[in-house]
Amino acid sequence: MPIIKSAKKRVKTAQKAAIRNSKTKRNLKKALKLFNAKSSSKTLSEAHSAIDKAAKKRVVHPKKAARLKSRAAQKAKLNGVKITKTKEAKASPKKTVKK
Repeated sequence: MPIIKSAKKRVKTAQKAAIRNSKTKRNLKKALKLFNAKSSSKTLSEAHSAIDKAAKKRVVHPKKAARLKSRAAQKAKLNGVKITKTKEAKASPKKTVKK
């Protein structure tokens, strides 16, 4: 056990982070298993969302996340799933002000 106060705090924060990371990993695994069991556009989007969240929180490496998303999309295409884009980002025109 740590004796120094800052070391005690690091133990507590590390435990909290471990719990948070394990929840994210569990959600990622569930989403991927669900997609592998039943390939549909909904499960694909849920899997992509879970992968993105895990990559954002650095639970998985961003390159691994890209690889997982790519493989999921390939599998969906092989199974004949229509990949639909939801909510495309609209480019707002920039307003220029003349002086």
